[in-house]
Amino acid sequence: MRSKLKTLLLLPLLLWAGTQAARAQPQPKPSPSQLAWQDMEFYLFMHFGPNTFTDKEWGQGDEPEDIFNPRELDCRQWCRVARAAGAKGIIITAKHHDGFCLWPSRYSRHTVRESKWKNGKGDVLKELSAACREYGLKFGVYISPWDRNHPDYGTPAYNEVFVNMMKELFTNYGPIRELWWDGANGEGPNGKKQVYDWPLFRATVKKLSPNTVIFSDVGPHIRWVGNENGEAGETNWNTLDTEGFTPGLGAPPQDTLTTGNRNGKHWIPAEADVSIRPGWFYHKEEDDKVKTPELLFGIYLKSVGRGAALLLNVPPDRSGRIHANDSASLVGFRKLREQSFGQRLAKKGKGFFISHKEKRPVRVLDDGNPSSFVTVTRLQPQPLGIEFGKPQTFNCIVLQENLAEGQSCARFRIMLTNKKELVREISGTTIGRKRIICFPATAADAVTLSMEEQKGPVRISEIGVFRVDERLMEKKN
Repeated sequence: MRSKLKTLLLLPLLLWAGTQAARAQPQPKPSPSQLAWQDMEFYLFMHFGPNTFTDKEWGQGDEPEDIFNPRELDCRQWCRVARAAGAKGIIITAKHHDGFCLWPSRYSRHTVRESKWKNGKGDVLKELSAACREYGLKFGVYISPWDRNHPDYGTPAYNEVFVNMMKELFTNYGPIRELWWDGANGEGPNGKKQVYDWPLFRATVKKLSPNTVIFSDVGPHIRWVGNENGEAGETNWNTLDTEGFTPGLGAPPQDTLTTGNRNGKHWIPAEADVSIRPGWFYHKEEDDKVKTPELLFGIYLKSVGRGAALLLNVPPDRSGRIHANDSASLVGFRKLREQSFGQRLAKKGKGFFISHKEKRPVRVLDDGNPSSFVTVTRLQPQPLGIEFGKPQTFNCIVLQENLAEGQSCARFRIMLTNKKELVREISGTTIGRKRIICFPATAADAVTLSMEEQKGPVRISEIGVFRVDERLMEKKN
């Protein structure tokens, strides 16, 4: 009994000592490019190529070039749909595993140049990059290092081929916001696998376009979330340890990718990818299987609402346009977001912050501006929140951390009170870029946020209060 009491007495001291030790270590911080990327929140993926015409997901690399023939290709329509959906950019599969290049690469004979589309004069990347500039969207490129067509694949010469292809991308189609590397590594036409020179690949991009952020299982700037359901972990750290890991089969465990590492050495936030259809490429038989706006909203809560970015795949059809069913669902998805988060109830209240037992007013942190924040510096209680003149009924709270100096909240608590009586208590772990918390509708006249555990100063830049349609919240997050 005495030993147990001693342990209980020591526990707060041990927690404090651990926190102090964590504070002594410099926190990983995002680069300006990473912060800008995280602020995008939601953008589109577009799988497009020979697989669109063969009904395959992974091509063999032996498909005849003439099979690629999108007679009505309209990249401006893609961008109009993206803007109507509220997406901030588009990433295109410039080269999938089959090796077919959507641009006339000098380093391959398996490209649009060899197809009959536009008599070999077409260039999807040229049209899409121009359309993105016209519509104010960020342009990104997926380029798989696996190549099931190129004769040099499986030899040291192929690494230089891949580097030269990337040089073409950045030279002819930039600026490129995000470069997407798939870690897949299978056999090429000669039956051999390639030993990828990842250090060379990374150095090439850094030299050509230092502001481009690179996605792979291990970054260096963005990580895969560990699943293709668009679902981040309820605990989601923006930091990750990558030593000893490589993209593909050498990646960290999927549960680690989903949650990150609390004390990870590198700032590598999560990107949650998912397709609006069962497949990643267009298949006509899936026209009636497009995810509904309600399903997309649920995915949004589990991706953006857990601090990740949402990359939603919307594959163009064989004509080269986005199908009407996909477009309608995307517009409906945006409408649900605007209806859910358009009315900011927090603006009806007054903000407060208690430090050293002194309560002082603060401007309500509900304008979505991450540069305005309140800093919680100590483990001793420093609650902040919103007080209303009369009870408000709501079922959703949005929290946001200013991440410029790193991610610090490890555990938080929200108290909803009415006439100083507790009516609901909510606990959570990380906040990060954004945390959306939904719960049964509650009437309360005050919302109080407290840090229960933190790695360092927590900079809270948003406490939003909303009333969301109950039918959208069947699965609480």
